[in-house]
Amino acid sequence: MRNLTKAVAVAAILAFPVASFAAQAPAPAAKAPAPATKAQAPAPAAKAPAAEKAEKSSKKVATKSASGTVKSVSDTSLVITKGSGKSAKDETFVVNASTTKTGTVEAGAHVSVHYTQEGTTMTATAITAAAPKAAKKSSKK
Repeated sequence: MRNLTKAVAVAAILAFPVASFAAQAPAPAAKAPAPATKAQAPAPAAKAPAAEKAEKSSKKVATKSASGTVKSVSDTSLVITKGSGKSAKDETFVVNASTTKTGTVEAGAHVSVHYTQEGTTMTATAITAAAPKAAKKSSKK
């Protein structure tokens, strides 16, 4: 609260002389913006924390990708296992109506998932299942 009060006071102190100067000498149209706009620059520094959060959330979310073996799949979620052995790691993705699916996504299939992440929620945007590998033929006689 104290910082907000200081910021408002500084903005008022800077705005008063600039406003009186602007009233005395109008700026020509061909020149750069009037000094009044430069003096008002410190005012945005006193943004409320809620405004900063809203500004950050309006940024585009980056798309990431992951691949692994499907552990389980449902209409609303997809769990894949990345790696093997002790280093295996499960990742859970949210699946919604806008998620595009290519191939047959079923348990045991190898998939590539494109997703967006907001906080700890990973929402799948596209799931591509690899075609199953052909079984090796035995060449023993």
